[in-house]
Amino acid sequence: MAARLVLLLTSPRVAPGLLTYDAWTALRSGAVMTRDQDHPQRDALAAAGIVTEAVDPAHPPVAVARILLSAAREGGTAVWLAAAGGDEDIAHALAEQGVQAAERGEDVALEVVYGSWDVPGARLLDVVTTMDRLRSPGGCPWDAQQTHESLAPYLLEEAYEAFQAIEDGDGAALRDELGDVLLQVAFHARLAAEAAEGERWSIDDVAAGLVDKLVRRHPHVFGDRTVSGADEVVANWDAIKATERAGKSSVAGVPMAAPALTLAATLQRKAAKLGLPTGEPQPADLATLTQAFIDGPGQDTAAALLWALVDTMRIQDIDAETALRRRARAFRDSVVAAEEAGQT
Repeated sequence: MAARLVLLLTSPRVAPGLLTYDAWTALRSGAVMTRDQDHPQRDALAAAGIVTEAVDPAHPPVAVARILLSAAREGGTAVWLAAAGGDEDIAHALAEQGVQAAERGEDVALEVVYGSWDVPGARLLDVVTTMDRLRSPGGCPWDAQQTHESLAPYLLEEAYEAFQAIEDGDGAALRDELGDVLLQVAFHARLAAEAAEGERWSIDDVAAGLVDKLVRRHPHVFGDRTVSGADEVVANWDAIKATERAGKSSVAGVPMAAPALTLAATLQRKAAKLGLPTGEPQPADLATLTQAFIDGPGQDTAAALLWALVDTMRIQDIDAETALRRRARAFRDSVVAAEEAGQT
């Protein structure tokens, strides 16, 4: 009789017991062993009448492989229930034992069975688990001291670093920086989950609120509304937001902590949508404001000139913040070039 060695891989991000047909078939066909004494599948398997033998974690891989091969020789099949990391050392040892057995003329088959696998987004569960470890007793002392207020500067900093990665066209850096932004989301959600009753919410509440908002504001995707293009999508979005914020000012949600150029453009855009005046200077007005600043420089005249410039650029579909940042980056590069050329 052939000896069958099965390496069973399961995802720790899928509920225990939710296994494939092939996995259940393998589990019911012979001895089942694992090195993980607290393997999340063990209780689920026990409830299904499957006994799992926990092998001493101190056993070297080759010893474990020999134990499994012996069990397979006796019962026909032996299953190794791998830990979350996959137990590569055990897999290599099983492969070596299988080769050696084949060289001796034995009929030994080594099979890898996937009992469950991650669905897209499953690794986000690892973020929650890691955050729980950091904030729980015995975790990180620094993380344990943080509050929403102490973390606020980092949220802004990480967002700017992600923004810079986009400007640099660096996809790898953007992936890394978005991870830092995600950490801030998970951190703030964890703090809220620890808050007093009545003020408590979790990352699931954050995700649920986001999904509800996206569905509500995309009736052309999740409902029966039809649109002619992106412009109508924006119009519908604004109308839905206005309904949601009935009784509130249209500028109530504008973040005053935004960069000044972005803040000015956002306020102007919202006022324009309401049909309110934004300034909308003519070229002659810009010239007048410029001369006024030259004649009597001061904060008020400077602010009036900047406001008019932002408004003019907005009307021309030019983002003032992006334009000035691009100019600043070009200037930075010229300074670096001058330094490298020894001009300083």
